[in-house]
Amino acid sequence: MNIVITGGGTGGHLAIAKALGEEFNSLGHSVIYIGSNAGQDRDWFEGSPLFERCYFFDTTGVVNKKGFGLIVSLYKQFISIIKAKKIFKLHKINAVLSVGGFSAGPAALASIGSKIPLFIHEQNAIKGALNKYLCNFAKATFGSFSHTENNYIKTSYPLRNEFFAKGRVRKEINCVIFLGGSQGARALNDFVILVAKNLLAQGVKIIHQCGKGDFERIKDLYETLGILDSIELFDFDKTLVDKIAQADVCVSRAGASSVWELAANGLPALYIPYPYAAGDHQYYNALEFTNDGLGKLVRQNELSPEVLFEFLEELQEVDENGIIKIKDISARLKSKITQGGATQIAKKVIEESECIK
Repeated sequence: MNIVITGGGTGGHLAIAKALGEEFNSLGHSVIYIGSNAGQDRDWFEGSPLFERCYFFDTTGVVNKKGFGLIVSLYKQFISIIKAKKIFKLHKINAVLSVGGFSAGPAALASIGSKIPLFIHEQNAIKGALNKYLCNFAKATFGSFSHTENNYIKTSYPLRNEFFAKGRVRKEINCVIFLGGSQGARALNDFVILVAKNLLAQGVKIIHQCGKGDFERIKDLYETLGILDSIELFDFDKTLVDKIAQADVCVSRAGASSVWELAANGLPALYIPYPYAAGDHQYYNALEFTNDGLGKLVRQNELSPEVLFEFLEELQEVDENGIIKIKDISARLKSKITQGGATQIAKKVIEESECIK
């Protein structure tokens, strides 16, 4: 079977595309990737042996565009839809799987006009603008959050197995990791500076991902405080899972990949949703966990040192059965996600597509 995977733009979407591409390959199917020259698509997949062929269109997002900019974006999308249809014919495509992001637009829309089965992976608790529209035409929509649509199929989130393999049930707090993402999060970085000395005084190790753009500033601030040598500070690390595995508690944004990676590893978190995320989706991602008592959610403008230290105290409370709270939350986080999300999705795409032949 010949399958197109389309979408990307950011690491969360692209990580899913990679996981699904690997799964289709392992099942003996041919995979084509269609993305954009904008965003990170080309950096991830240009020349990748994962795909039989990669195509990168000259497209940009349409949402929030106005006036002439909107006209240009729509024109680029239209031209790319025509190109996608030609690619479908050239490679005799049997199914299109969209992982979201603006670069998914042309191939996903072209699949509708070409009467090729369209499948969608929605990574967040709240659908993006494109997926809201495309779901009406999709054969199935996959996701790991709670949705009620008729064609929605709930699966485990597609993660690399190492997040499960290196996971553990936490029983005490010796290390806290702060994750602002590879691009950093200035508000979170400034917050770590506020609490660092207090945490160190309590004997808690600090691991801090501050992002490339803020690395020098944060490094200088730690140096001024005289604690630089006591902090494991880094901007970006491809082996982030190893750092997550060291930690007992996390303070993090609530992107879809992040919340599920932490769950797979059994790492309780204080979630600080990015306040400007489309549709406030990070807030709703975090709610999936905090509604079940699996972590704590606080808005960025309400974040304070008191919030963090109260959370750390709560995690060390012991219930009537003598079980420490952090152990209970950690174990329940691990049980919320299972391995094999990519396998579940790939097999369903193949099964549904073969039924249409």
